[in-house]
Amino acid sequence: MGRTQRLASKGGEMTFLEHLEELRWTLVRSTAAIGVGFVLAFIFKSILFEQVVLASMHPDFITYRAFCRLGLALGVDGLCLTELGFTLQNLPVSGQFMTHMTVAFIAGIVLAFPYILWELWRFIGPGLQERERKASRSFVWFGSGLFLAGVLFGYFLLAPLSVQFFGSYQVSPTVANNFALESFIGIVTQVTLWTGLVFEMPLVVSVLSRLGLIGPQLLRTYRRHAYVGILVLAAILTPPDIISQVIVAGPLMLLYEVSIGISGRIERKRLKTSAPQASNRA
Repeated sequence: MGRTQRLASKGGEMTFLEHLEELRWTLVRSTAAIGVGFVLAFIFKSILFEQVVLASMHPDFITYRAFCRLGLALGVDGLCLTELGFTLQNLPVSGQFMTHMTVAFIAGIVLAFPYILWELWRFIGPGLQERERKASRSFVWFGSGLFLAGVLFGYFLLAPLSVQFFGSYQVSPTVANNFALESFIGIVTQVTLWTGLVFEMPLVVSVLSRLGLIGPQLLRTYRRHAYVGILVLAAILTPPDIISQVIVAGPLMLLYEVSIGISGRIERKRLKTSAPQASNRA
């Protein structure tokens, strides 16, 4: 019996233990989806590493070629790369195998993320009012689109900028850059995954606004604080140069402003709905 049927059979209410049981199965199904993505990513090792994860260490990566064309169009020298100035090496005996496992797991999360959102919606949806369920039917599509945009932004822009900066940076020409495999992989995968999660900001604000925990006025009041936090986050995620930080902070600030608009829209709808109810009670 599904959660909706159990709600109907008990007059619309579930016990605390039934909620825990439903949450347990939500977590089990989500974990299973990550496991399926992990297996697929692990099997297709060549595609995962050669064409995705390690692609940004080659000068012909699409981002570097785009910057080269931009530099030629603007007459700016130095944007075309012939080499990135580093090599990768593996030192631990199990290093390559563990790297394979780690990358496959992160790829499993990325592949399973839309399904995880759907499971989350299945868990919280029956507890909402009919009006709220209708307004939130785009939850999965909206969240998946934001996550995909963040992943693409991190993979095609943020990660290559980090790789290019650290790969070409030297304290002295006598010191060669021989990076550890897990260090390079960590930059590409973690930056990509975390950027995808950070781009979920409007979705989180939407949920919190529907629950009445925050509103547009609160977000406007703490706008300056949020901007400072975004700049700090951009400084953590990016190489220590102002251009990379602006490239990252700009979209995040835009997402914050979008979140204010979403919260304001939700509040206006709630006030519009509650006004007739209040007049009827009067």
